[in-house]
Formats: sequence, C-alpha cells, structure tokens
Amino acid sequence: MNISQIEEKLKQTIADFTPQNFLSNFLMAYGSTKAEISRLQKGTLNVSKTPGETIIKKKLFFKEVSTQELETILPVMALSKQIVTHKLRFVIATDYKTIKAIDTKTKEEISLPVSDLLQQVTFFLPLAGMEKYQTQEENEADVKVAVQMAKLFDEIKKINPTKTLDQVHNLNIFLSRLLFCYFAEDTGIFSENLFTSSINNHTQNDGSDLQDYLVNLFKILNTENRKPETPAYLQAFPYVNGGLFKVPVPLPTFNTKIRQVVIECGRQNWASINPDIFGSMIQAVVTPDKRGNLGMHYTSVPNIMKVIQPLFLDELYEEFEKAKNSPTALNKLLNRIANIRIFDPACGSGNFLIIAYKQLRLLEIKILTQLKNLHNNTDVRTGFEENQTALFSKPQLTLADNKSKTGYQAVLFSRIELNHFYGIELDDFAHEIAKLSLWLAQHQMNMEFNNLLGASNPSLPLSDAGQITQGNATRLNWEEICPKPKVGEVFILGNPPYLGARVQDEIQKQDMDLVFNGTKGFNNLDYIACWFKKGNDYISRNNTSKFAFVTTNSICQGEQVNILWKDLSELNTEIYFAYNSFKWGNNAKHNAGVTCNIIGLRNSSTSEKFIYNNQIRKQTKNINAYLIDANNILIDKRSKPLNSVFPEICFGSMPNDEGYLILSPSEKDELLQEHPNAKKFIKKFMGAQEFIRGEERFCLWLNDANLEEALTIPTISNRINKCKKYRLNSKRKETKVLANVPHLFGEIRHQNTNAIIIPRVSSENRKYIPIGNLNQDTVISDAGLAVYTSQYFIFSILTSKIHMAWVNSIGGKLETRLRYSASLCYNTFPFPPITQAQKDELEQHTHNILKARANHTQKTLAEMYDPNKMPDDLRLAHQANDLAVEKCYRDKPFESDEERLAYLFNLYEIMIAEEKDKGTLFALEPITKPTKKAKKK
Repeated sequence: MNISQIEEKLKQTIADFTPQNFLSNFLMAYGSTKAEISRLQKGTLNVSKTPGETIIKKKLFFKEVSTQELETILPVMALSKQIVTHKLRFVIATDYKTIKAIDTKTKEEISLPVSDLLQQVTFFLPLAGMEKYQTQEENEADVKVAVQMAKLFDEIKKINPTKTLDQVHNLNIFLSRLLFCYFAEDTGIFSENLFTSSINNHTQNDGSDLQDYLVNLFKILNTENRKPETPAYLQAFPYVNGGLFKVPVPLPTFNTKIRQVVIECGRQNWASINPDIFGSMIQAVVTPDKRGNLGMHYTSVPNIMKVIQPLFLDELYEEFEKAKNSPTALNKLLNRIANIRIFDPACGSGNFLIIAYKQLRLLEIKILTQLKNLHNNTDVRTGFEENQTALFSKPQLTLADNKSKTGYQAVLFSRIELNHFYGIELDDFAHEIAKLSLWLAQHQMNMEFNNLLGASNPSLPLSDAGQITQGNATRLNWEEICPKPKVGEVFILGNPPYLGARVQDEIQKQDMDLVFNGTKGFNNLDYIACWFKKGNDYISRNNTSKFAFVTTNSICQGEQVNILWKDLSELNTEIYFAYNSFKWGNNAKHNAGVTCNIIGLRNSSTSEKFIYNNQIRKQTKNINAYLIDANNILIDKRSKPLNSVFPEICFGSMPNDEGYLILSPSEKDELLQEHPNAKKFIKKFMGAQEFIRGEERFCLWLNDANLEEALTIPTISNRINKCKKYRLNSKRKETKVLANVPHLFGEIRHQNTNAIIIPRVSSENRKYIPIGNLNQDTVISDAGLAVYTSQYFIFSILTSKIHMAWVNSIGGKLETRLRYSASLCYNTFPFPPITQAQKDELEQHTHNILKARANHTQKTLAEMYDPNKMPDDLRLAHQANDLAVEKCYRDKPFESDEERLAYLFNLYEIMIAEEKDKGTLFALEPITKPTKKAKKK
C-alpha cells in the first residue's frame, strides 16, 4: 500500500464511522486482509479475554474507555506486560470521540478527535509495513558560520588577488589555520576567547599589523621550546604542531574591514559546529569549475545521515536495543563497533567520515553508559560479576587503584580509532583538511565523552588523524588503501563526482576505460559508475563489507541500467536499500541541488531490504536496478515492439539544412503573398516544442517530381542554393553527400497518413506526456517520435497512466525532464493482445480526450497538462481512459504505480520468455525437417 491509498480508505472509515465498525475499517485502511478482519469479527484474532479490549499480536492494544478514563488510562496500558509478550507496536484508547495512542517503539504520543485522524495518517504507518523514518535537521550554527566565513573571504579577495594556483593554495592554508584557532578557543583547546581577544587587544584597528601578528602567532603554535623573551600574549597559546602550522606561507594583506570581520567570525559559536562544515568553507573559495570537476559538494548532515543510517547505524542501534539488559551482549557490540572500518573513496574534505565517526562515538557512549547503569543497578546485578572482567578491562575501561584500598575508580577510554577511517581525495589540500577535520571531530567527541562518563584523551599536541590518501580513486587499488581486516566490517560510503558521459574530459574517459576494461557501452555511463564498479568488486570478495553511494538517478534509468547493472550482476551482490529520487540540497553558500538516489549494495542475503520515499521506509522482497520491488530484470533496447498491438515507431524527419528549408509563420505568409502557387510545396513542421507550446513552423516539402516547378520561385530557389552551400561546407562526409539533393530533408521518414506525435522530451511534473494525432499535411521533426497509423486506440494506450509509469521507470532523463525513447519506452512496453471490442472502447476514449482538449483551444498543451491547472473535463477523460487501458491487463484496477510496475515487469518477463521459445522453435525447424532420403526410408 502507499500513503494515498491509506488516506482514501481512512477518509471512508471516518465517513462510515460507527463504534461497531471503527476498528475493523481502521485496520483495513492500513492493509489488514479480509481474512484477518473476518477473524477479528469472529473473535479468533483477539488474544485478550477482557471485554472492550482488543489485542492483536505484533500490532496493537486497543481499548474502549469512557471519556473520564481516557485522561488517565493510556500510561497504565503502556505498562501492560502484554506489550512485551505479544510485541505490540501501538497502544490505543478511545471513547469514539477522541483517540489517544502511543507508538511503543518511538515513544511518540498523539491525542486528537477521531474525525481528525487524517492529520496523523503517518503515525500508524507501521501497521502497513512502513516505518516513519526520522531525519536530522540542519544545524543552524553551521549555516551562520558558513555565511560569516564566506563574507570574510569575499573581503580578503577584494584586495588580495588569487589569480594563480599558489595564491589559492596559500589562501586555503590560511583558512584552515584560522578555522582551527576559532574552534580551539571555543572548545577548551585554547583558553576561552584567547585568539579573538588577542587580535582585538594586540593589533591596530586599521589591520596594518595583523599580518605580522598572525605570522608570529602561527610560528609560536609550531614551537614547543620557546625563547624566554617571547611576549606573554603569545606564550599564552599552547604548542599545537601536527603539521598544521609547520610550513610558513604568505598571508593576505588586511585592512580595517577585514580585521573587523575576522573578529566578528571569532564571536560565532564555534563549539556547536559540525567539523564537516570545513568542506563548505573550502567550497566558498574554490572556483565553481574546480568544485564541479572534483565533486567537492558540501553535503549537509541530514543528507549524510540518509546514507549512514541504513548502511550500518540503524542495524547497530537495533542490536543495542536488544542488548540493553545483557552486559555480555553490550560488550560484544562494543567489540563490533571498535572493529568497524569506514571508507570514503571520494572524501573531499571528509564530511561523510566525520559524521560516521561522531555517530559511532555517540553509540559507544550510550553502550558504556548502559553498562555502568547495569553495574550500579542491584536489581539486575545478580550474575553480573562473571562479566565484570570483560567490562572493566583495557582499552574499554581500566581500574585505577585510589591507594586507600577502599574501592576503585572507573576510567573509560574510547576504542574507536581514527586510523579506522579511510579516504581517497584527488585534491591535495582537501585531503589535508579532511585529516584536520577528523581530529577536530575527535576532540568534540572526547569532550562529550568526558561530560557524560568523566574521562577523555589529551587534545594536544595534534596527531595524525585518519588514513586519507591523496590520489585518483578510479586508479588506486582500494584494497591497498583500505585493507580488509581479519576481524571487523568495512562500510564504503560517499558522494562521488557525477559527470555525465558527454561532459567528461580526456583523463576521466581514460579512468572509465581502465575501470570497465572494455565493457560494451561503458562510454555512455556517468563517471560515478566507476565507484559502483570498484565498490562492487571490493565487497564481492568480503562478506562483511557493504557500500552505499549518493548518485544521480541516471544510472537507474534508460540505457545506463543495462550497461552498468548487467556488469555488476555478474558478482553475487544485491541492492538492499535505496532512496527514490529526491533533490539533494543543502544550506551551503553554493547549493549543489541535484536529483539523486542513494543506493546500498551488499553480498546476497536473506536479510530485510527497504525502499525509502519521502521519509517513509517500506520493506520489500527485492530491489532491482530500476529501484522497483520486482524481479532482477534488465530491459533491453529493441528495434521493434515487444507486444503485437503496437505498430512500428520512428524518429521524425531531420532537415540538416541550417534552417534554409524551414519557414517561420511570417516567412511562409510572405512567400505565399508573392507566390500563391507555392502553397503545394509547404507543410506544417512540428516537433515537441511546437506541439506542446502551440508554436508554429513550416517547411519546404519537395520531391524530385516537383523540383523543377519549385525552382521557378526565386525564394525557394535561393533557399535551396544556400542549403546546398551549407552541406558542401560541412566536415561530415554524409552531409556533403546530401548536397546532391539540397531540396530534400537529410533524413526523411514522413508518410502520407495520419500520425501520432510523441515529444522526445517533456516535463517530469506532468502526469501524462502530451501526445497528439496529426494529419498527413504535418511533417514531424526529429525532436518528436512518430507512429504512422490511423488506429486511434494506440493513442489511448500511449497516454495512459500505466504507460507513464513504465516511461518514468525505464526511460532516461534529460536533466530532470522525461526523455521518451523509442527503443526503451515504446518497443519494450508489455501490453497483452486485445479484442476488437476493446480497441473500439479505447478509440472512444481517445476521442473523449481530444474533445476535452478542443474545449480549451485558448490554452496550449503545456497549460492544459500543468498538474495544478489541468481542466476538470480533461482530467476526467484521462482518468476514464486509465481505467479502460488497465482493464486490458486485468479486471481489478491497479491502486498504485508500484503495483502497476510489478505487474508490468512480470508480464515483460513472460513475454520475453515466450518470444525466446518461439525463436528457438523457429531456429530448430530447418534442422528437424526430414530430408528426402529420410522420407523414402
């Protein structure tokens, strides 16, 4: 089921409300079967023996109460032993006027009138097998700091040109040092406000001496044994080292404005920022071209969580919940997370690694806190001593003798090491920033650890952090960069560079060739396919590895699916979670908003699989390469229709004329005014744009028989001569040959019959691609596809909802717009044989749609098919047509696109198998025919 189906049934439940039927209808709205409802009504589904109570295993505890009881009964019900015994998800109490409920898993509560249930439709989604997925919100402190830092660097660049790579590099080095100092003075590494107040107190207002001050400060931060004459205001800063301040670089020139902004930046709340914001800082100063080519998109924390939660974090937290009352199980979980490796082979400035590190540290803190609670809880301490050695042992927890011999003081240390975090980054400076950012994340988590558990590791001097390698991830051996451990798991993740096949430079094309090693058609793949290929190879040789990448949705659409996923399917791996297409955006200065999917792969397993859509998680039986819950089928391009109903389709006619055979309306009118007899040589010329937007163009449509007459008209003769000259000057051999027939289109596919025009590109926002019927006096351009037929029922099928579902799933995209492909969308479409009566019915629906359009001739098709402005009569005509087309498949209407696609994939599989069987039989016939000699015998 999907949410829209549930909403419709819930509306009906409210409309038909009676106390007697409420629970049955409510459960049916959330997907309970008729058999379950029948058992409920007979009393065999309810395990409670108390009147007025209903307990359904693994679902709910429902109780009818009085209005007075309603205020107090819910907390009492929530403590019932039945909840644990029967694994009940919801506790519900109602007086049939108001309904109150608790989700026992998320601890959420609701209270509202029964008539307002639709307002909380998502609350009960787990009853339908869908989880309400919690996403994190953007950190406001990050955004404010990013904006302020961008302002600072805008000011610096006004008087400090960055025309060379060295100048950009030096500015970036300065940036990283400045960021560290801001962070250090707000997080206890330096004394509070030491850096900002020192600038404010020891430099001139006009900024003239700020450069000298910072040169001296950075030198001091890299000096452990300082001279006695060092000024006190510099001696106040601790020794940092770690390479951050080691190499002197030229610093920018400052003025009054820049100095003031430096101080303003220092007044921001740096203690609460996420270190991954460093990536956004870099993004604010690198050029857009560099940022795009290197894939250095700042990724917000909420979007990173969409990757790491289903990849590994959700599973770890589920294990934690199960282990809460068992010290042995908790210690086992501690060991597990201590041995996890995280690897981002396109890490940029390290934001995925940083958030993964912080989340694992937070979980570790929760586990250690729970172990301490169990140890201190006398009710559960029986039998605890046998696990005490495992709990209180290095490096998890050590005991320090307090010398009085009266007891022990527990001292805890984190077992999650930064050298378990691996990355590859092409840009040298970004890979250095990634290491710094990881160290800062470690410091943040040590502080958190200390606040909650009373211990932390020392902060200074800096040490190397993270195994970050500088280089080209497509050419490095991932198993050498991140060796597979003898004990532990590897999770590969990230947001690799996208880069479509047509925008890759020569080096990237060579990368593709090396990775795919001659795979047929690899040059049509997006650059990100390299990461999927190498990730797939990595995990296939290690059962404890998984990977998940953010990717453009193009690798799951159109021709790329067959190329990439056929190659990946040769190994025993599978997609185990996927996010349907969504806008990947953030609050950085330059928002990298792209339509993306998130796809996770593992070695084949019987474990659960999930598809995420609009914060709803739905369990599925399988996830194929199109991210559909259906069998693993790859749709092959076809030159002819799979079904027996469709006539052949072709591209429109292409002029190849530099515009000399094409006429605007005014040019056509001018020609006819001077030469009325030219009318016979002119036809309407229509592509996708002209058809959808109601624009007009015309063309000269000549043939050898009427050429001599056409040449007597000077305007036509002049246009033909110019077309010939254009073709002769072409560098393309085929175009030069066409100069011999300059009066003809370069590619002619027009037929003197009615035709259906299908735009090759259309807006993704429309529920239906606007297609049309044209007569023989209109030439369809190569921007459209043409089906030359007088069978009007074909129009009905092509403009149906079920065909649109197929196109959306199988067809490619041009940016986000739908790209209709003859070989992938039309020729592959599974459609059953139908009777003449069915054809007649569909033809009538075609007429109804065209009639509805005719009622709105003042609007273009673009306006008519705007989903928010579609006329009611046209919408109703399409809805009736949808039902009629779907009835050709089965009597029961489909309730969702997921259901339509599952049916279509299954039918496609059957039709392909039948086609192969027929082909095999046909191939065997000549061999099995008896020879003349055999007949005589």
